[in-house]
Amino acid sequence: MALRTWAEKFAGGTVARTMTELNARHPWSHNDHFHSWILANLPERRGSALDVGCGRGELVATLSPRFGTVTGNDVDPDMRQRAADRCAGLPNVTIDGGPWASATGPFDLVTMVAVLHHLDVAEALTTVRRLLAPGGRFLAVGLAPPASPTDHLWDLASAVTNPVIGYVKHPWPSTDGAQPPAFPVTDPTMPLDELRKVVGDVMPGASIRRRLGFRHTIAWTKPA
Repeated sequence: MALRTWAEKFAGGTVARTMTELNARHPWSHNDHFHSWILANLPERRGSALDVGCGRGELVATLSPRFGTVTGNDVDPDMRQRAADRCAGLPNVTIDGGPWASATGPFDLVTMVAVLHHLDVAEALTTVRRLLAPGGRFLAVGLAPPASPTDHLWDLASAVTNPVIGYVKHPWPSTDGAQPPAFPVTDPTMPLDELRKVVGDVMPGASIRRRLGFRHTIAWTKPA
């Protein structure tokens, strides 16, 4: 995250403050933004879905009409309560706080949005592979610290386009100022090139793509 570190120091932090103020005027959720990508890549069979690290339940609620059953799992009690409140009228939704690796599968879809970097990656991917039904799909939206020149270029592109995307999504300026994260946050530590190797070892053939918004996506279908 060298670009952001540089911005914090350059010109006494003026660049960083200006970008923060600009982004705060037109805020948008980088994670929720990718829900449409998940919906566009759902598996053909849609009996059951598991959203690991479901947060406030936005994705769980979105998946509810598309699957027979949807389980949202989160270790944070406050997040679970918010998700349960959001999904209170959805009879096919369960919000759970137990170990997600012990969830009753198999599942046709397992999702993780900004969650994988909180976990032991190889262990988590192995668990996902076990929980998926044949033909089931793993869809993840993740974060990784920039390490290679390509990583830094994508970081720069994300920084430049961030306020533009915010303006399109939220054209009316917000007067609330910069807000703290709505959910627990941990900085990623595994660079994307290293992540590719781990994912490739556990989930051969998985598609990993860099995305704007300081994110990447992972898509893998378990062989039938």
